[in-house]
Amino acid sequence: MNLLESTDFIAPSQTSAKPQETLNALCFDNRFVRELPADPDIQNRRRQVSGACYSLVKPTAVAAPQRVAYSREVADLLGLSTQTCESDAFTQVFTGNRLLPGMQTFAMCYGGHQFGNWAGQLGDGRAINLGEIVNGHSRRWMLQLKGAGPTPYSRTADGLAVLRSSVREFLCSEAMAHLGVPTTRALSLTLTGEEVERDMFYDGHPKLEPGAVVCRVAPSFTRFGSFQIFAARGEMHVLKQLADYTLRTDFPHLGEPSPDVYLQWFEEVCRRTADMIVHWMRVGFVHGVMNTDNMSILGLTLDYGPYGWLENYDPDWTPNTTDAAGRRYRFGHQPAIAHWNLAQLANAIYPLIGQVERLQAVLDRYADTYRDAWQQMMARKLGLNAFEPATDEALITELLAILRLAETDMTIFFRRLARLNADDLSPAAVGDEALMRPLMDAYYVPEQVTPAVRRRTGDWLRRYLKRAGRDNIAPKTRRRRMNAVNPKYVLRNYMAQLAIDKAEQGDFTLIHDLLDLLRRPYDEQPEKEGFAAKRPDWARRRPGCSMLSCSS
Repeated sequence: MNLLESTDFIAPSQTSAKPQETLNALCFDNRFVRELPADPDIQNRRRQVSGACYSLVKPTAVAAPQRVAYSREVADLLGLSTQTCESDAFTQVFTGNRLLPGMQTFAMCYGGHQFGNWAGQLGDGRAINLGEIVNGHSRRWMLQLKGAGPTPYSRTADGLAVLRSSVREFLCSEAMAHLGVPTTRALSLTLTGEEVERDMFYDGHPKLEPGAVVCRVAPSFTRFGSFQIFAARGEMHVLKQLADYTLRTDFPHLGEPSPDVYLQWFEEVCRRTADMIVHWMRVGFVHGVMNTDNMSILGLTLDYGPYGWLENYDPDWTPNTTDAAGRRYRFGHQPAIAHWNLAQLANAIYPLIGQVERLQAVLDRYADTYRDAWQQMMARKLGLNAFEPATDEALITELLAILRLAETDMTIFFRRLARLNADDLSPAAVGDEALMRPLMDAYYVPEQVTPAVRRRTGDWLRRYLKRAGRDNIAPKTRRRRMNAVNPKYVLRNYMAQLAIDKAEQGDFTLIHDLLDLLRRPYDEQPEKEGFAAKRPDWARRRPGCSMLSCSS
């Protein structure tokens, strides 16, 4: 289909004036396009792009855009009302059919390491940035459509997305934000009215699926790979331009660019990345594809593909079928992979600094930063005042060991652990079975909870309750603390799959229900208790519920 020009905005007769005026009033600043070098070739054809941070490209118009859902919280960030979000004008714009005044649409150039191997140029193959807006609070937000058609970086792909993957991205972006995890956001989910061919598991069984578009929102979508591509090509002038732009735009508090400021910047990127990974580990999230092109320079969770939440606690679990053999991106390996990825970023920006010892020293501090943050996070999950190395290191090590003795739901275990009260149980005198009773709903296979498992778990619970008692915290206070960091509701893969199944039949109610549920992941929500239960057995090995591919 032909691309529509920015002047072809929706006619007044098609919608009320107010939504159209609100959308037209969005303040596009477009600093990225204005200050960084562009690809001189304006043809939308697959190619290698040299010496440029982006290529100008327009979304592809589609047959019949239809709004599925939107996030009212993200709409508020952008200054968009409910009336505007529920208008046809909104649907047309955020599916890519119409461009607003001031939009300068483009795809970013970047490279990256994929599964540990340098992949060369990658870029926005199915993402098209609509431009940057500055909201009423002077906050900068980049708007990006995922699934809006091909770009020069699409390689052999079509640049499109399907409803299945788009539902997962939309819901997870918002779920993570409400969990308190640093993340990109999602404004809207729309259907295109067209079908897209996908082979979900790359096994020679393609099928047609409904096409969809997600509007993603973040202060920046700059990635580690954005710097790697220019370093790899020896385009040092572009590398410096991008680094200086990033400092002045996203890290202005660090001061004007210089070798010392570049080091401070890298140190902050390391801290932000460590913080993000600690949050992932806190809630049991597995990204699934931690390639360097999927790592945000702002320490935000980026690119929701074959992700998942730990259900039974297994540090070796990955949701990604592509990673099933090597398990490079398994849950327990995420902190180390983040460190490896930061090392690749350090290699890329080294020419700007030229001091390998100082750069290495900053990189080495990541391990200490992560460890300290992880220990404090685990202390909070256990409701303790603070992490005390003399007792808590062994306590936590043993906890993680007993979680693996039987198939144990991580989310439910920590939530139920908050119910234990040393005063009521008199743990020294209570048997293992009674002590464990509040936790039994966390076990998938009760037969695995053998007498030996009960003894070891009971011993740990007594040690834990004794340790918690030393903090002299009232039971209600401890429970409130634990429930504030241990979610009751997470986006389990089977829940997302049920929403996808319904949506593919034209029923979007479960998408809305889950969006509402996940707005308050730490609250009890007794009317929605079913979503707090263990993964049903039928989902154990069902596609979309256990393992997913990069097309998911």
